Amino acid sequence: MAVDTVTDVFEEHRPVLMGVAYRMLARVADAEDVVQEAWLRWSAEDRSDVREPRGYLVRVTTRLALDRLRQVRSRREAYVGPWLPEPYVTDFGDTVPDSAERAVLADSVSLAVLVVLESLSPLERAVFVLREAFGYPYAEIATVLDRGEPAVRQLAGRARRHVEERRPRYDVDPAERRDLTERFLAAAGDGDLEGLVSLLAPEARLIGDSGGLARAPRRVLGGAEKVGRFVIGVTKKGLTGLSLRFLEVNGGPAVLMLSGGEPDSVVQLDVADGRVQCVYIVRNPEKLVSVPAG
Repeated sequence: MAVDTVTDVFEEHRPVLMGVAYRMLARVADAEDVVQEAWLRWSAEDRSDVREPRGYLVRVTTRLALDRLRQVRSRREAYVGPWLPEPYVTDFGDTVPDSAERAVLADSVSLAVLVVLESLSPLERAVFVLREAFGYPYAEIATVLDRGEPAVRQLAGRARRHVEERRPRYDVDPAERRDLTERFLAAAGDGDLEGLVSLLAPEARLIGDSGGLARAPRRVLGGAEKVGRFVIGVTKKGLTGLSLRFLEVNGGPAVLMLSGGEPDSVVQLDVADGRVQCVYIVRNPEKLVSVPAG
């Protein structure tokens, strides 16, 4: 296989490999490392005998991601404060023309789903990602994981039940989320506590992720009044040279807050029944490295 062909084939499948690795690891840097290792293996020797490059590359990437996931588990257990996935700037563009497929991909990479996936075993997570996000047949997943198909079906069933039991029910309509986000920001900016609380579900939560490296709540805040007062309090303190811009993060609209032109935090709202159900705030600077400021 010629060098340019080897490179072209890998680059053709890179988005899928990155999608698998990120859903497995929920951290962009870890996912990029895994994809890079897959590239090194792919380019190291002649692959002319590989009839299905995508299947081969997904298998390699999944196995590498499984190894990495087992390594980082202890790191997450020692994490300071609530843990959230690293924001992943998504833009499906014209690569996913089907709206139903787009919705599935957006849901499978959402912060809410990725948080639930953290409670799965590594194998359950791999099966869930390959089956639910990318629609792989059980037989192919069995080959990827070197497991029997009946075992894979059992893993898939357990993972699906676990996720469905714990996944909050949020709407995925980006237009509604964008509208509520703009109204949320306006009420916060005006110091309008009553208006802000009216946008929040009574049981709304706020989850702030700083990793101990920035100011954020060290526990999950619950209740519309408490969440509203916290947001108003933070807004009143302000940030130096604050500016905002919208971007698509984890399949939905989000706001990047910049201080002095540098990323300070990513804020995303989950919405259901016309109200904000959860406010996610990622402030850990290590998780903002991959978020473009411009």
